Amino acid sequence: AMPLFSVPKEVAVGTAMLGVAFATGLLAGKRYPSIVFGAPTPPRSIIGKSSPLWQYILDHSLREHPILKKLRLLTADHPWGRMMVSCDQAQLMANLVKLIKAKKVIEIGVFTGYNTLNMALVLPDNGRVIACDINEDYAKIGKPLWKEAGVEHKIDLRIKPAIQTLDELLAGGEAETFDFAFIDADKESYNEYYEKCLRLVKKGGIIAIDNVLWNGKVLKPRKDDLAAQSIHHLNEKLLRDARVNISMLPMGDGVTLAFKL
Repeated sequence: AMPLFSVPKEVAVGTAMLGVAFATGLLAGKRYPSIVFGAPTPPRSIIGKSSPLWQYILDHSLREHPILKKLRLLTADHPWGRMMVSCDQAQLMANLVKLIKAKKVIEIGVFTGYNTLNMALVLPDNGRVIACDINEDYAKIGKPLWKEAGVEHKIDLRIKPAIQTLDELLAGGEAETFDFAFIDADKESYNEYYEKCLRLVKKGGIIAIDNVLWNGKVLKPRKDDLAAQSIHHLNEKLLRDARVNISMLPMGDGVTLAFKL
């Protein structure tokens, strides 16, 4: 049996709030026929982004820093702009980082750095984000805006395979020193990313795993779709993983929050 009260009060409250959000999502799915798994929707949203309901959510919840908005619009013009974390999801990540008073964050998969900037904005001045990616060209889009927002010193961009960076952190004695991790990179490596982040994150910390619904393909992963298979296997593993408490949220392309016990 898993202990019920082995995480800080702030995290427990946050988990309860997210449970309400998840239940609301399920009720919304019954009320609005378009909100169903497998329905034709944009890759990163269960609620179609052309839906009035989606616009209502943004109009009544999004509090976007002006420089974040600038970076979001720049990214939207990029040919691969759809890879960006949805703005409402990024806001939730930042709220969680702030809720647990995080100082050290790992981000696996940076792209143009929208989510990186979002988290850096809420970290204390001595906080840092270890931002892992293999493509510096994309990050160069966001770097000038990190500087403009005054948080460049909080972001440690490491351009190399993320597994290498995670191994270096572990070898450097940084196990159980991170508060928050965000995983949104190559899906075939998700399990390895998760396991290494679990070693790096302290008890009471959070690991957020993006794209856990993979545009509905997790329902029936094809044999030749290694990404969908990898995500599905990790989803099944997380359900039974006694090292964490979890909430899977129907936000963006699906995000699972794992709270380390």
